Amino acid sequence: MFKRRRFKQQLTLQDRLSAWVKQVKDDASRLPPGPERDALLKKARQAEMANHLHDWVKSPGLQPPK
Repeated sequence: MFKRRRFKQQLTLQDRLSAWVKQVKDDASRLPPGPERDALLKKARQAEMANHLHDWVKSPGLQPPK
């Protein structure tokens, strides 16, 4: 049986996503307008939304549904 190689992440998922979003936006700004640039920007927006939802879920003021 294979043994999984495990390691502890140095940064949180949110920090890694934020850094990735910044890198993708920089890469997209260098591309000419077109489908490739649009795809990169869409992925960046999705990652930003994931970070935003994580913040919302972890917020202390979150109320359960009624």
